[in-house]
Amino acid sequence: MVTCASNKKMFPSESIAEEALISAWTAYDYTGKNGPVGVYLCDICGSYHLTSKGPTNKRLADFIASGELRRNAEASRWLDKLKKRK
Repeated sequence: MVTCASNKKMFPSESIAEEALISAWTAYDYTGKNGPVGVYLCDICGSYHLTSKGPTNKRLADFIASGELRRNAEASRWLDKLKKRK
């Protein structure tokens, strides 16, 4: 994994960083301001990073509001349970 001088994971575009943000929320049980809520363009490396500060990213907010986060998180938990059965 490549990291910037700020020691944060680098994403080459805003959309890829947003996908990583949504994936993180799907994989982990974040609530409120407990985890990353946005993405930003780094002045040091020119890549995008996740941040837990500032307003919630619109794509993430829409993902949560639509119920898609809850559905994806539940599906992910079931997949993990099925993998452990093997």
